[in-house]
Amino acid sequence: MTQLPGVRDELVELGGIRFHYRDWPNAGAPALVLLHGFTGHARSWDGFAAALQPHYRVLALDQRGHGESGWTTDYSRDAMVADVDAFVRALGLRKFALLGLSMGGFNAYHYAASKPAEVERLVIVDIGPALADAGSHRIMTGVAAGDVFDTPEQALVQMRAGNPRAPEDALRHRGLNNLMLMEDGRWTWRYDRALRQPGRLRDDPSVGWALLPKIACPTLLVRGEESDVLAPETAARMVREIRGCEFVEVAGSGHSIPLDRPEGFLEAVRPFLLRR
Repeated sequence: MTQLPGVRDELVELGGIRFHYRDWPNAGAPALVLLHGFTGHARSWDGFAAALQPHYRVLALDQRGHGESGWTTDYSRDAMVADVDAFVRALGLRKFALLGLSMGGFNAYHYAASKPAEVERLVIVDIGPALADAGSHRIMTGVAAGDVFDTPEQALVQMRAGNPRAPEDALRHRGLNNLMLMEDGRWTWRYDRALRQPGRLRDDPSVGWALLPKIACPTLLVRGEESDVLAPETAARMVREIRGCEFVEVAGSGHSIPLDRPEGFLEAVRPFLLRR
């Protein structure tokens, strides 16, 4: 078996903002673009990306204001979808697979609806045009919680309190790669402080519902069995609105499926991505 190259950390300037992305090369393979969720980052996909590298060139983007990408004053949906478009054009991608979790799922299906000729297949992970109130409240409460820590371990304790499901190694990997050191020797999250204000990144549900019928590629909708963000009735309507949409639930998972159940998520998504 040919040894595949290791992951590379790369930078690209899009619309005057510096973006960071991780690239798992596979010469001649189709591309798979991964978009993380709100407050997440590209490194949260490391295990999943490595598992798909034998079949795809995998590209995980730090979206604006997150991870190692630049901060800005514009976090509108239009701006974030334009970032995806600019990223795709900068890397010269054609007929690629697109997968997005939560906020990244919004951006993914907005892009797929607006650029139907570009996306070969789409995976939407635990998000829809309408958000369940319980999940919205939980996320905003978590964002508004304390964000300065004496040690990285204190940050992990806070993460664990908000997520009892995630395996310890996955939680640590996501958390430690989402922290930065401040000049006073304490630690804080890497994502933009402007995003820590409740009420950011809210969408008009009617816009999303209008977009779903415009998605032309094979689509898989993934829901966490215990999700408090994507309600079962919203998922059922999405399956009706997107032509030929497939649906799968991941047992024992809440909203953050790749974090809560990494193996279950891979098992749910890999057959769809590998189907030819």
